[in-house]
Amino acid sequence: MANRTQVSFASCNLLNINLPGLRIYRDADGWDQGVYDKKVAWTGSMLLKMYSDIWGFQELWHHKALKDAFKEARLYSKYRLLVPKNHKGKRIVCAGAVRKEIMVGKPEWIDDFPEKFILMSGGDDDQTSNISVSIRKFSRPVLRFKVRPRSNGKPISVYVAHFKSKGPTRLSGEKWYKQDKAYYSRHSSALGSAVSTIRRTAEAAALRMILTEEMKGNENPVVVLGDLNDSQHSNTLNILTGQPNYLLSGFSKGGSDTALYTVGTLQEYRSLRDVYYTHIYKNTRESLDHILVSQEFYDNSRKRLWAFKGMELSNDHLNRDDHKEAGTSDHGVVKAMFEYRPLRD
Repeated sequence: MANRTQVSFASCNLLNINLPGLRIYRDADGWDQGVYDKKVAWTGSMLLKMYSDIWGFQELWHHKALKDAFKEARLYSKYRLLVPKNHKGKRIVCAGAVRKEIMVGKPEWIDDFPEKFILMSGGDDDQTSNISVSIRKFSRPVLRFKVRPRSNGKPISVYVAHFKSKGPTRLSGEKWYKQDKAYYSRHSSALGSAVSTIRRTAEAAALRMILTEEMKGNENPVVVLGDLNDSQHSNTLNILTGQPNYLLSGFSKGGSDTALYTVGTLQEYRSLRDVYYTHIYKNTRESLDHILVSQEFYDNSRKRLWAFKGMELSNDHLNRDDHKEAGTSDHGVVKAMFEYRPLRD
């Protein structure tokens, strides 16, 4: 049985890794063998460079691609890879990898929003019109599993998520769009971006409901890993985290039952400036890839079990826009380390 004093978590977007020749979205031919080999080699190098006990992955199309990457790093025998059965290149999922000795139970993938999820309102006042959003599923199934780094300690629930991107949703195939294409083509970017934002916001609210049900009224440690496609102060992250208060003084007096704390913010408190970014688009550097932790991982919490040791980030590959040629991802890889240090009264 494991009895670790330290544990680490990492998140990595694999940039649509699929086996050679298999379709990726509307690209019927996908990656050729040369590009695939480079992607496997780069992913393997990240597994070694950012060596972590628990991994969360996004944009995996085929189970063998992840297996090949771990074999490339010569780590395959040490980890249990978490991929749905018969996942053979037809759809995108979130995946994971866990050191075998700390894995608990079986993983599950959550497709559906909570049964009682409702986004509907008649408005706050007479000037506000009705709103109703009809959405019942996550764009990418959320992976949930448990780990137990210490044999006599509480298991940690880990979620791996990938929310809808900021890119405009393609609307040209919609019936209403085709009926007045000349008009709607002028507004496709604005309307498509609005649809993506609404979908991402709904996904954040749905996952927040799932997390609240798991965390409310107990002291169960929870970690969320993923490409959430929004920055740490966005509305998406505010919904997901619950906007907890970060105490700058007064150790062991803080914490919140259902809140999540962003590792990026925890690291900022230990740095002279914020230089944390995991994605570049049109020269804008943003942190889209996050590690969120419950109060059991927050240094200033009354319920602390694990103390924050630090965050590592690999993002030098973002400085060049040659991801296909180099086999790199278009996202940075983020890692957080914690040390077992329960609060003592």
